Amino acid sequence: MTKICFLPDNVTVEAEPGELLLDVAKRAGISIPTGCLMGSCHACEVELEDGEIICACISGVPSGKEQVTINLYVDPVW
Repeated sequence: MTKICFLPDNVTVEAEPGELLLDVAKRAGISIPTGCLMGSCHACEVELEDGEIICACISGVPSGKEQVTINLYVDPVW
């Protein structure tokens, strides 16, 4: 199990490696905007603690990590 911490609200939930981050967020009561659900529109972009930007709808929980921090931000266009 991996602990996923969603910022800025500091909500932490456990998740299985490979589980889609969008599904993890939904289970934790976190709303991430979505569009195409295929990674093309980038509406669901989130930022990892190392600054990498990923699409939550197509990105799974990485294996081999005890904790992952996800920075949520809202694109005013969406």
